[in-house]
Amino acid sequence: MTLAFPNPSRSFDKARNAVRFTGYDGMFEVPFFVDVGVLAMSDNELCKAEASETSFLAAFDALRTSIHAAAHKVYSKGSHTSYMLTVAEFR
Repeated sequence: MTLAFPNPSRSFDKARNAVRFTGYDGMFEVPFFVDVGVLAMSDNELCKAEASETSFLAAFDALRTSIHAAAHKVYSKGSHTSYMLTVAEFR
């Protein structure tokens, strides 16, 4: 099957310090997380300690295409229960 992202919803996961989003491989839900360090690369304001959840979600929306491309690449390397995208996946 092919990984798809038909649901545009995303949420901030404070415990993981990441934005959570979901992909689907056929009928299987695949959870992904994007570390805030990835989002901060695109916006210097996000490097500040007081960056808001709303700011991180807006940065995710701006980078959605490249985040989905990185998710495809990581997902194709093997099966996991969830996937954390870090700065290394965007180099």
